[in-house]
Amino acid sequence: MVTAAEVIGDFISGRTLADYKADLMLRSAVERQFEILGEALARALRQDPELYTRLPASRGAIDFRNVIAHEYDALSAATVWDIASNELSGLAADAAAELARLDLVD
Repeated sequence: MVTAAEVIGDFISGRTLADYKADLMLRSAVERQFEILGEALARALRQDPELYTRLPASRGAIDFRNVIAHEYDALSAATVWDIASNELSGLAADAAAELARLDLVD
């Protein structure tokens, strides 16, 4: 989860929405990392349903992963960009804190 979020941040760093819209490889890479992040969260939540309370944005991240994977024709570049630029850092920070709490960080 944390790695996928960090990679998304690296991919979009110094880029604009216009850059994102114009670059199919960038869009594909970001969307793939969102799929990985959402799937990792879904698996973690199956193991520990209490994570929902500690990672409140997890449901939205899983739902977003499902949109990317199954409803990609309805996905807008602006929505992906907004989530990557404005919402992802909070989830990444919460996930990193959870990993540290569980002593799973190297």
